[in-house]
Amino acid sequence: MISSLHIRFNAINNNNYFQGFTVLVIVLAALSIGANTFELPGSVSTAIHWLDQFILLFFLAEIIIKFFSYSHKLDFFKSGWNWFDAIIVIGSLVPAAGQGILIARLLRVFRVLRLVSAVPQLKLLINALFKAIPKMGYIAVLMFIIFYIYAVVGSLIFSQINEVLWGDVSISMLTLFRVATFEDWTDVMYETMKVYPMSWLYYLTFIFLTAFVFLNMMIGVVIETMTTEHALAEQDKNADVPLITPEHEPRQIFATYKQVESLQKELTEIKALLRQEKSSHLKGN
Repeated sequence: MISSLHIRFNAINNNNYFQGFTVLVIVLAALSIGANTFELPGSVSTAIHWLDQFILLFFLAEIIIKFFSYSHKLDFFKSGWNWFDAIIVIGSLVPAAGQGILIARLLRVFRVLRLVSAVPQLKLLINALFKAIPKMGYIAVLMFIIFYIYAVVGSLIFSQINEVLWGDVSISMLTLFRVATFEDWTDVMYETMKVYPMSWLYYLTFIFLTAFVFLNMMIGVVIETMTTEHALAEQDKNADVPLITPEHEPRQIFATYKQVESLQKELTEIKALLRQEKSSHLKGN
């Protein structure tokens, strides 16, 4: 009985129509959240309220189906995406009453993020981003060192020119972040060039290191990780046996009725051939 329910729930969970309907419901949830920010007629607000209740019930049913689709229920909690979906659904169940109205509304906003876990391509992008974070972390540390060195130099040299921008190391780092994002950075440069005409070298070298070198290194790491993830996904798709690694969720395969029928016919033919060989061998003896 339990095995039969597991197979049925797994078939529902992996059904393309069910997955498509789930994405549609998530999009409706996003639209209803955005609609609530407008002043709407009473009838429309009521309709949106009941739509929100339907969405909440569907999400709850969908997470239950996903849970029971696992033959070993503890495997459900081994996936970070399942934890993510469960937290979003449980957060949506928070009652919107009293002081909890704002919190409940904020939690319902995060239901839009379920679109990430519902679309495989988006999951692939997020997985690639998370895998790229460790490598990006080393680049970020190197960037911080450069920021710190330039901030100390800028505070020592330019603090007398503009205390607001170069008063101490922390303020100088904030100013350098403004320079790195090209937010009116020329105004900052021209101000210091009135006192130190060669100070443009300070800004150009900083921009070259941060905006060109380190930023391109970040982009290169992300692209490399995404390329690897896409290659693994294609290899997993074309493989007879799915790749099962700690970074990838195992994919369960269920044979169709035609495949089972074809296998049964092949087995019957093999048995017939074996019997013929056995009978011929006995006659020969």
